Amino acid sequence: MTSKLTFPVAAIGVITILSGAGQIVAPGFVLGQLAVETNPASLHFFAIVGMFMVLFGGLLLHAMYSVPAQPVGLFWAGLQKFGASAAVGLGVVNGVFSPLAWLVAGFDLLSGALILAYWRSVKDER
Repeated sequence: MTSKLTFPVAAIGVITILSGAGQIVAPGFVLGQLAVETNPASLHFFAIVGMFMVLFGGLLLHAMYSVPAQPVGLFWAGLQKFGASAAVGLGVVNGVFSPLAWLVAGFDLLSGALILAYWRSVKDER
């Protein structure tokens, strides 16, 4: 499948894997950037979120580059991005994250839209 969305969507997958790995390895650093008070529980759970980011980023890339591409994996990866956007946005609204986290929520929202647009093109191609 050749689509003008292939590179941006693949980049989203790679960014998701790398940022998730960063959360696993250094959750305190990432939480510090978002002005979150850290404790053992927040560090642990943020690392778990990172693990799921790695898994969904991997799912996205795997679904894209399978032959043929796997629309169901693309669909669920897109939904995950919308859920992440909503969760981070609620975190900002509720004072859990600093306003800087709006950038994360916006990236996830845009990512979800691009992934679902790509999903639709793959699905329509089949």
